Amino acid sequence: MLPQDIIARKRDGEEVGKEDLRGLVLGFAGDEVPDYQMSAFAMAVCLQGMSFGETCALTEAMVESGETLDFSGSARFVADKHSTGGIGDKVSLVLAPLAASCGLAVPMISGRGLGLTGGTLDKLESIPGFRVNLSASELGNVVNQCGCAITGQTEEIAPADKKLYALRDVTATVPSIPLISASILSKKLAAGLEGLVLDVKCGSGAFMKTEPDARELAETMVAVGSRMGCRVEAQITEMSRPLGRTAGNAPEVVEAVQALHGQGPDDLIELTLSLVSNMLAMSGRGDEEKGRRDLLLDAISSGRAWDSFIRMVELQGGDPAAFDDIDGFGAAKFTEEIASPKAGFVSLVDSEKVGRAAFALGAGRRDREDSVDHSAGVSELKQAGEFVEFGGTLAKIHASSSQGLGEARDLLLSAFEFSEESVEVSPLILARINADDVALG
Repeated sequence: MLPQDIIARKRDGEEVGKEDLRGLVLGFAGDEVPDYQMSAFAMAVCLQGMSFGETCALTEAMVESGETLDFSGSARFVADKHSTGGIGDKVSLVLAPLAASCGLAVPMISGRGLGLTGGTLDKLESIPGFRVNLSASELGNVVNQCGCAITGQTEEIAPADKKLYALRDVTATVPSIPLISASILSKKLAAGLEGLVLDVKCGSGAFMKTEPDARELAETMVAVGSRMGCRVEAQITEMSRPLGRTAGNAPEVVEAVQALHGQGPDDLIELTLSLVSNMLAMSGRGDEEKGRRDLLLDAISSGRAWDSFIRMVELQGGDPAAFDDIDGFGAAKFTEEIASPKAGFVSLVDSEKVGRAAFALGAGRRDREDSVDHSAGVSELKQAGEFVEFGGTLAKIHASSSQGLGEARDLLLSAFEFSEESVEVSPLILARINADDVALG
C-alpha cells in the first residue's frame, strides 16, 4: 500500500494492517518515505488514535528498524526503568547503579530535557568528561563490565523512532498515547530487556496532568510491552510537587550522590527503592518486599551502589575526582537564598513554578539544540508538610549569571503556600499496574 493510502485510512479512522505499518516505518527509516508523509501520518494518529493491535505493530516495526542488543549470554536479569519525567526527577542516577549492585543488568537509554522537565543526559553531562553518546556495542560493553550504563539513543537502536520523534516535536504531534507508547517501548525493547518498570507521573509538573490520563498511558504501555514478551509494570506517581529538594542539572547530581550514600531525601529514596524492588521481583530475587528492600538498603550502606556508580562514570569517560568535594560539584557563580515571607507549615510546592524557576536560571532549553547551564538550578527546597520560620530558607538559587535571578525569585516565592496548622501530604505512589490489570487485546 502506498504511504498516502495509509495516511488516508488513518485519517478516516480506519485500522491499518500490521504489514502496511511495517512497510511505512521501515520505509521512513530507510529514507524512502519522506518526512512530510510521516508527519501527516503522525497527525492522523493524533486525531484518530490507534487500536491496541496497531500500537503493537507500530512498536514492533520501530524495534525492527535498527539493531537489538543481546544479553542472552549474561547471568544477570536485564531490566530498566522509564519515567515520563518531572521536576526534580533524578531517580535514574540512583536506580541504575543500585540495581546493578544487586545483580541486575541495566542498559538505560535516556533523553535530554526540553522545556521545564530536566533530562538525565543533561544531568550526567555535569560530570566532566562523561560520555552520553555510546554506540550500541559500547553500551553493551559497559553493561557487561559494571552492570549498568546510561546513554542517549544510539544511531543503531530504533532509528525510526529517533526520526519520528524529531518530527513530532515540531509538528504538534507529541501528545498521542499510541505514539508515546511506541516511542518509549521501541527503545527499551531494542535494548534487549527482560523486564521494565514505568514511573508515570501526573500533576502540575508532569506531562500527564491528571491521574486518569496517566493511568491510560501506563495501562497502554504495560499491555503493549507485555504482549511483546517483556515483563512490564507501572507506578503512577505524584508530580504536583517536586521530587526531592533540587531541580536543575548539577544540583540534582549532588542530591543523587547523597542518596547513593544513604543521605538523600525520603521521597527520592522511597520511589527509587520501590522501582528497583519491582525490578528484583521480576528477576525472581526475593519473594517478599521487605527482603528486597533490606537487600537494597544494604547495597547503599555497604557502598556497593556507590562503587557501581563510580565504575560506570569511569567506563563512560567521566572523572571520579569530580566527587572528591561534593559541596563544590558544579558550583555556580551566583547563589541566593529565598527567605520565607511568613511562618507556617508548607501546604503546597507548585512543581511547575519550581521548574519554570530553574528554566529561567538557564537549566532548561527552549529548542532541542540549545545548550544548558549545568550549574543552574534550585536546591534546599522546603517540602510540603514541613514547618518554616519567618525568614527561614524556602529554597536556594544557583546561576552562572544574574540574568533570570529576579524571575526565578518571584516564581519560587509564588510556588509556596502555607498553613497555620500541620498538613497531610498526599501519597507519593498513587497506583500500581501490572499485566494482570490490563487487557492484552
